[in-house]
Amino acid sequence: MEAQQELKKDKVTCLHDKHVALGATMVSFGGFNMPLLYKSIQIEHEAVREKAGLFDVSHMGEVTVRGKDAERYVQHLFTNDIAEAPAGKIYYGMMCYENGGTVDDLLVYKLGENDFFLVINAANIDKDWAWMQQQAEGFDIDLQNRSDYYGQIAIQGPEAEEVTERVLGLACRELTFYTCKVIKLPLPSERAGGEVIISRTGYTGEDGFEVYGSHDFIRDCWDLLIAAGVQVCGLGCRDTLRFEVGLPLYGDELSETITPIMAGLGMFVKLDKAAFVGKEALAKQKAEGPAKKLVGIELFDKAIPRHGYTVLNMEGEPIGEVTTGYHALSVDKSVCMALIDSQYAKLDTEVQIQIRKKVFPGKVVKKQFYQKSYKR
Repeated sequence: MEAQQELKKDKVTCLHDKHVALGATMVSFGGFNMPLLYKSIQIEHEAVREKAGLFDVSHMGEVTVRGKDAERYVQHLFTNDIAEAPAGKIYYGMMCYENGGTVDDLLVYKLGENDFFLVINAANIDKDWAWMQQQAEGFDIDLQNRSDYYGQIAIQGPEAEEVTERVLGLACRELTFYTCKVIKLPLPSERAGGEVIISRTGYTGEDGFEVYGSHDFIRDCWDLLIAAGVQVCGLGCRDTLRFEVGLPLYGDELSETITPIMAGLGMFVKLDKAAFVGKEALAKQKAEGPAKKLVGIELFDKAIPRHGYTVLNMEGEPIGEVTTGYHALSVDKSVCMALIDSQYAKLDTEVQIQIRKKVFPGKVVKKQFYQKSYKR
């Protein structure tokens, strides 16, 4: 009799018991047991668009890069250009394979001279860490995977600045979009002290902040924000919010087979900088034009397109598939992002989507279905 293979259990974040106590609906995501929703996706979505919402994002991975060659190493790994970046600046971009496929999309924080903090996707932590170690050969750096140390929360929405300062006592109003600072907390106890990173970033299209710190510090922050009445939010509205403003999710809009050029993220691929992994393939694809492009599609009906549904041209021939689709709550429209043959990617091109046994007409539109509200 064959031995049964033991199923790998999902990891939990430092806030897991608090989600359970709040009655959250829990789901498996990226190898973690995470809250999908607390009240409803719509209530949580609207709280972020209108006031402020609180997210547990402790499942994200964190890697530190320090040492003499830290900047040169990050430049080699990263599609964006961080050369001569000031301390406190944050950059979005990708790590790519030699063929241009995407290893992951990530944020690079410059904390100081030759001191970088990389934030990677939860589902890709092990893969990314192996890739980073492989690429580190020949560089004089100290590379550390700190994913198990850091907890992280996000406060998002038009009231995020006021809430972060008033409730948490973290001065943040001087931060502009995509900047950060390190706060050294006093050390009256191991629980309260340590180093905290706060950034004006997020994944919702609204103004907001992300706070990184020890597990105990993050748990204390969570309790303070809950006591102050800030709406807790799950992965459900995190996805609807990011989708409405055209932000990609790795595994849907980016993958090993979907390059940043195909995804319309060429502005984060700096081909005029020194060599980086994947540069040659991406330069060739940009010059020739990709065979497929990521587009927005608006349906003329209320039907909801879902991931994997087939996109057709007006002759009924398959031309691609949906990557993410919803009835967008903030604009009251049935929309999706889809990867389709480039010849059909021009704005206002009419297409169709196969939803179960019926076909629904629509047109190509911009991927940003809702106007972003960032503080510059």
